[in-house]
Amino acid sequence: GHAGTLDPLATGLLIVCAGKMTKQIEGYMGQEKEYTGTFVLGSTTESFDLEKPIIPVADPSSITLEQVQAAVLQLTGTILQIPPMHSAIKVDGKRVYASARLGIEVQMNPRQVEVREFEISRFENGEVDFRISCSKGTYIRSIARDIGERLGVGGHLIKLRRTKSGSFDLADSISIENCIKIIEC
Repeated sequence: GHAGTLDPLATGLLIVCAGKMTKQIEGYMGQEKEYTGTFVLGSTTESFDLEKPIIPVADPSSITLEQVQAAVLQLTGTILQIPPMHSAIKVDGKRVYASARLGIEVQMNPRQVEVREFEISRFENGEVDFRISCSKGTYIRSIARDIGERLGVGGHLIKLRRTKSGSFDLADSISIENCIKIIEC
């Protein structure tokens, strides 16, 4: 089994457990996660990432780094977040992404999450590189959407990489091929 699903377009660390270690999955899933990535201002998508067509919203050229940092501060700490319709959350026993793919809108209730650290490492031509440390259940795609909405220009995620999960670090990880070899031994 694995501890913590990655979005379809995300890369990075995924904790895999086999044998008796599968009993540890819940504990691993509840640990803090760290992500790096890039979001774009000025447009959005139905899924808040590149899985769906890009919808232009507004010209982001007048947005300043200071404005982006002010929006980041509003989304740091304990926040209420509305997850994306294209997510694996279950509502009435069904994954909401299945309803979204059929064009059926599902009422998504805000959820409390913790964004412990949120740093901007680059801001250029409407692109924002970031690093976020957050609690289980935080949707980085929703954060990209929320920053775009706060700035009035829209926003969506174009790159996402999980770099840490609890004490596990991507730098110390092994490839999925090596993981399979270890499990098969």
